[in-house]
Formats: sequence, structure tokens, C-alpha cells
Amino acid sequence: MSTTSRTPALRRDKQLAMWRRAMRSMPGGTNSNFRAWGEDTVYVDRGKGGRVWDIDGNEYIDLRMGYGPAILGHADDRVDDHVNERMRLGSAFSLTSEDEVRVAELIKELTGWVEMVRMTVSGTEATMHAMRLARAYTGRTKIVKFEGQYHGVHDYALISVTPDVMDELGDRDNPVGLVWGRGIPQAIAETIIPAPFSDLDFLRRLFERQGEQIAAVIVEPVLGNAQAIQPRPGFHQGLRALTREFGILLHYDEVKTGFRLAKGGAAEYFGVTPDIASYAKAMGNGYPAAAFGGTREVMSMLPEKMSHGGTYAGNRVAAAAACKTLEILRDTDALDTIRRTGERVQAGLSQVIESRGLPYVFTGHPSMFGIMFTEQVPHEYRDWAKSDHDLYDAVAVGMQARGAMPEPDSREPWFICEAHAEGDQVDRIVSIFADALDAALETRAHLQPRGVQTGTAG
Repeated sequence: MSTTSRTPALRRDKQLAMWRRAMRSMPGGTNSNFRAWGEDTVYVDRGKGGRVWDIDGNEYIDLRMGYGPAILGHADDRVDDHVNERMRLGSAFSLTSEDEVRVAELIKELTGWVEMVRMTVSGTEATMHAMRLARAYTGRTKIVKFEGQYHGVHDYALISVTPDVMDELGDRDNPVGLVWGRGIPQAIAETIIPAPFSDLDFLRRLFERQGEQIAAVIVEPVLGNAQAIQPRPGFHQGLRALTREFGILLHYDEVKTGFRLAKGGAAEYFGVTPDIASYAKAMGNGYPAAAFGGTREVMSMLPEKMSHGGTYAGNRVAAAAACKTLEILRDTDALDTIRRTGERVQAGLSQVIESRGLPYVFTGHPSMFGIMFTEQVPHEYRDWAKSDHDLYDAVAVGMQARGAMPEPDSREPWFICEAHAEGDQVDRIVSIFADALDAALETRAHLQPRGVQTGTAG
């Protein structure tokens, strides 16, 4: 066991005061439910490269990266300098600038299959408009989505997303549409059909029963909301064939995978051409840039036959950030650097975990991966429940106390940025993980009754 397993004490005075102040004006003290961690809520001061500092001055290697946007690193000078130059010309005109046209051209160039593009401000808006586009084009009303996948926070997306208890999803062969939170009309929820990820036989049976009602299948190519679980080999090729057979559109939600798994996103990585895609996060390196696009035929619903707008859609700041970020990803070896860095982190973590004799599986891609304490290779969200996610959560909390910050929820993957390759950050990540793992195992050993073997969480 490590000699440094005792949990360090972070400075929290300013953050506790800020949390109490924020709670008087903001529900949960934050602008997002996902950031509301009670008295442990983090209030950030600044970030640079692969690191962030909270308002108490605690420093962390950031493994959240804003849930993925800062693919080059926080406050990247190349992007920020370009944005600062362009924004001085004005930001929101509700008129179209050359920056917006250039973003569309770059997305077309990088993906190789997208023919027409519209910008939005957030990934939520991108998936919302893309789902409407599918219904407009097909004249059908229902959308298939996969259990455990996250497509934003509009009403059509919040179905069967993140339950802790798998029984809430119903029988696997007949899953229920589990609404996440109040305020979503039942009529809307009934237009979404949940399905287990990576099961082509299930989809064929579903399409044979209801194919004439289904406009599209929306899919995160990897389960970004469940440690980036990869599909079974051949799933995406089979999904593409099935959707074509039944006249159903294929919508790749590339908000997390776009311009990260490859320059052309998951479509390039898996060698599949969808009909529609939604993008955000990495395309703006932290600025609120997003887009949806697709084939010219499908996108021809715009502008005459389908509504899409937004005062801030394509605003100068977001468009300039996207232009520069996409050019950097196109013209440099940034993605190769990120992949190699992720592989180095994984190699170090492997040595740590194997030396402790624990079963584990890496999920996802080296640029966006999870760690599951399990002997079973996961293929769908329900497999997450079979892993020892309680151990992972304890490790994640312990890592934050030691100066590295993954999301304290085992469902969220680690995001690697280009700047993580600098200095000794990889070595520090591995060392911090080792100490946190040892502390979590030591705590578990003390809590476990003598003679009882520890199993996986169910």
C-alpha cells in the first residue's frame, strides 16, 4: 500500500462561502445540475492548458476539460488571440459573417460527408434541431435512442439517460421510456423509443414492428455518458445497413466524439456515413460553438420547410473560435498527440491496477476513456451496473483531493487534451491515481467485515 494514502485536506474556505452566497440566488448554487455537488461544489478561478485552479488556489490536473470542449487545453493562446481579434469587430448581428461560412466549409472538409451545415450555440440545440430535421424529412414522428446515452437537456433527449438502478429501465427486451425529471409532457416522451446499445437483433425486431413510424435513430457512437463504452464490432456498420433497409435516418450525435476520435469524428473512426450529425464541444475549444449538418438532400428541408433560428447562432465569438480550432486540428498533429498521451496514461494506470490484483477494463478511445473495475467487457449501459463503480467513485473523489480532477461519477469518461502532454502531467496523473486507489482500498478493507470477500457493485 502507498505511504501517502491519507487524504490531503484541500483549502475550501472561499468556496464554502461562495457556495452559501450562490445558494441564495442560484438553485443548487450553480448554473447546471451537473455542477451542483453540495458543500463540495467547486468554484473555479482560472484554467491554463491541462490545469485548473479553484478560488481557494487549489491546483488540479483537469481530466474533465469541461466535459470535453477544451481539446487543445484551457485558454489556448492560438484560439484566444484569434477570437479577441475578431470579436472587436462586433459579436451578435443576427446577420451572417464570413466566419460562419468558413466554419461550415471546415466541417465539410474535415468530415468528408457533411454537405450542408447550420450553427447553433450548444449541443442541446444541435441535437434538438437535428431531431426535428429528421421528423421533417421523413414525415415520421418517433426517434429511437439508446439507454444511457445523453443528447442534451431538451424534452426529447431526457429519456432513459442515467438511472442508478437498472430495474427502472424495465425488461431489456421491452425497455420503458424512463423520463428524467419532471416537466416533460408524456406525449413527447412517447415519441422516443429506448433501445439497448449495440444490439442489432433488438433493432431489427423493433424496426419490423414500428419502422414506418420511426424517423431516425440518434446514437452517440460511443456511450459518452457511460465511460465511453464502445459498441460490439460491426454494430455501426449493421446499424447503417438496417436504417437504410427501413428508410430510417441515422443521426450521429458527435457532440463528444466530433473532431476528437478522428479529424472526421466517429464517422471517420468507424467508417460509417450517417445522414445527420450534431457537433459541439471540441469544435470551439471551450467557446459555445455547435452545429448540425448532413447530406444536401436532408438539409434541403431548410429554410423553407422547417424552422431553425437563434439570435446567437453563429455569433462572431463562437464562429471565430470554431474556425481557429478546426484549422488547428486539421493542420497539426494535435489529435495524434492527444491519442498518444491517453495511451501513456492508460499504460501507467494498467501497471497500478494490475499490481493491486484488481480486474479492470478500459473503455472508449485514448482521447476519451473510462476505467471500469470489472472482468466483463461492457457493451451497453446496463453493463455499467455490473462494475464496481463505488470503488471508482471513491478513487475519483480521492484524486481530486490529491490534485487531479476526473468527474466524481463513474459514468463520465476522462478527457485528454493536447496540453496534457506537457511536463510531468502524465506521471502525476498516474501517481495521484495510485495514491487514491490505495486509500479507497484501505478504507474498504477497514469497513469490510473480517472474512467477507469484496465483490462488484450491482
